[in-house]
Amino acid sequence: MEITIQDDFIKLGQALKLAGLAGSGLDAKIVIQEGQVKVNGEVETRRGKKLYRGDTFEFEGETVTVR
Repeated sequence: MEITIQDDFIKLGQALKLAGLAGSGLDAKIVIQEGQVKVNGEVETRRGKKLYRGDTFEFEGETVTVR
């Protein structure tokens, strides 16, 4: 799966919502803080982590690439 961003970066919590993997910002915050999300293969617990084009994140078996 891919998401396309218009700006230079997107924050992880926003990216989860954009990809349809989190229903709300609160849902995204919880799963990120619980260590359920990986960014570029590493567990990430900061929902404000900036993702740039070419980065990937994983949640519940779904891998998403930022374009």
